[in-house]
Amino acid sequence: MVQSICLTKATYKLLQPFIVLHVIVVSGILGYMIIEGASFFDAVYMTTITITTVGYSETFPLDTAGRAFTMYLLIAGWLTYAFVITRITQFVVSGELNQYFKIRKLMKDISRLQQHVIVCGYGRNGNQAANILKAHNVPFIVVEKDEHLVQQVDDEDQGIIRLAGDATDDDVLKAAGVERARALITTLPVDAQNVFIVLSARSLNPQLKIISRASESTSVAKLKKAGADNVIMPDFIGGTHMATLISKPDVVEFIDFLSGEQGQSIHMESVSFDDLPVNLKDKSLHDVMGWKKTGVNCIGIKDQDGNFLINPPEDTYITPGMRVIVLGTIEQIREMKGNL
Repeated sequence: MVQSICLTKATYKLLQPFIVLHVIVVSGILGYMIIEGASFFDAVYMTTITITTVGYSETFPLDTAGRAFTMYLLIAGWLTYAFVITRITQFVVSGELNQYFKIRKLMKDISRLQQHVIVCGYGRNGNQAANILKAHNVPFIVVEKDEHLVQQVDDEDQGIIRLAGDATDDDVLKAAGVERARALITTLPVDAQNVFIVLSARSLNPQLKIISRASESTSVAKLKKAGADNVIMPDFIGGTHMATLISKPDVVEFIDFLSGEQGQSIHMESVSFDDLPVNLKDKSLHDVMGWKKTGVNCIGIKDQDGNFLINPPEDTYITPGMRVIVLGTIEQIREMKGNL
């Protein structure tokens, strides 16, 4: 919404000189038609040679009123030309023209987004979320009101679509395409703001998957009641992670490898029952994983009640509502999904 308003203002400032020039031309044509009774074509001709100061002879004799109007039109025309040239020069030199085209491009990029993710806030958590989404080629847009952080997004120049505005504003969420988005991640440091965003986003898109950050444990229940599907407490996760590095160092290091830069080629994916071919539905896990083998391994199953079964036996049948969690390289998973 903020960008849209800026675009409207910039468009008006760009067109304003030409609007003034148009008004002068129309005034000249109407003036000659009314004062001198000239035809439309003669009025256009007289207005043109007067404003451009070409100085050709008149197509009809001018009386006193006509001469006075011609003098007015000459002075108004010169002032208008001076205004047009000054405003256009100012528009170009000040960088407003470049900003105008940048905003136009941004609005077009946003309008093309479908089934994307909205990341509210570009602090440490938002930045990391954006990096992971970008690494996995998930379309997303960053919403941030802090000018310093907005500039940081622009300076990084990683092709990230960003919208400068307050995510607690419904109009800003609508401008970010919340009604056609697949998910929203809110990472603001103030829990009350996250609650407000969750409430607004849930009302605008009931099917939206919402993941929220929480700083206080007392806010978790409030965020879930507001409509958040998942609530993450970064401090809690960080402390647990550090303690687990002592009790189970190898396991945590392996997980860090999978989620870090070195393990970007390793990926986990969930395949739903609905995505399976007809010939594999209601079949055993052995049949599903054995069909056109790509090297992908099954590490778990999520049943229709939302419960997880880790390292399930091969005779487990995949029924409606279930999801198969697989592990493999991005290429292996892409090949597997291409075969399905």
